[in-house]
Amino acid sequence: GPMSLRVRASKGVHLVVGRDRLAGETGLILRTETSVLFVIPWGSHWIIGTTDTDWNLDRAHPAASSADIDYLLGQVNRVLSRPLHREDIEGVYAGLRPLLAGESDATSRLSREHAVVTPAPGLVLVAGGKYTTYRVMGADAVDTATAGMAGVPASRTARLPLIGARSFPDRRMLAQRYEVALPLVDSLLSRYGDRVGELLDLMADRPTLSRPLPGGAGHLAVEVHYAVAAEGALHLDDVLTRRTRISVQTPDRGLACAEPVVTLMGEVLGWTPAVREREIEHYRARVAAELESQRMPNDRTADAARLGAPDVRGGA
Repeated sequence: GPMSLRVRASKGVHLVVGRDRLAGETGLILRTETSVLFVIPWGSHWIIGTTDTDWNLDRAHPAASSADIDYLLGQVNRVLSRPLHREDIEGVYAGLRPLLAGESDATSRLSREHAVVTPAPGLVLVAGGKYTTYRVMGADAVDTATAGMAGVPASRTARLPLIGARSFPDRRMLAQRYEVALPLVDSLLSRYGDRVGELLDLMADRPTLSRPLPGGAGHLAVEVHYAVAAEGALHLDDVLTRRTRISVQTPDRGLACAEPVVTLMGEVLGWTPAVREREIEHYRARVAAELESQRMPNDRTADAARLGAPDVRGGA
């Protein structure tokens, strides 16, 4: 029946290395014995992934182990003329896929599809799925919820542009209008799309916001201000790991720019010196715990190491 749906968590681990570490301009997709390996160009980096293993531990912070990293390096090095080593890795991140549980014990054989069910009138449940199909999941859920309602059209999400994608501004015109370098406009366009004018306006009003963040992988001070003022960032790790990806784009995991970022955030949020120090300490502890987990031999020891750093929201 519909209430018998079960979901299993599958862990996927990814490595981030600098573009200069691999010779080539195009991505790779390779078959492995159990899954698929991809090497994707991402700005000034490559993303290498992924693993596909059962995860039954802490779901808030899935941890990458030393075994995960060794597996990915071993798989990608089979096709590289110049092998990658651990010291080439600038970032590691892990996530969980909610897979519809089946009879197979191997998560790599479980469905990546989703299911939409109505176990009771007025209640719609979505199980399974993944980020890359979220709009299909949303459309199916909306269409299921509104089935039988007179005058309610089908979901139109497929025809709605994403935030920042309504139009593509003239990059040269923006560079001339705001008197900034074209490469700067291009980098902001790639991250903010048609919202780029909002950031350029902030820079025009406060020229100090146009400064690069020290150790910030090419990000600007204005991006921190915007993350807080317009994107709901409340904590240092919101900015370094979610609004930007500095935490996986720099070998030190963003520690060099932690203090400048906290200063910028504190100006907008009105943080006291004590709050600023707490944010930095929480982030340092998070980085230390993640690096320690990546030295652990298996999931259980990696999970225990990662849980050594409390979530900043628990003490905020």
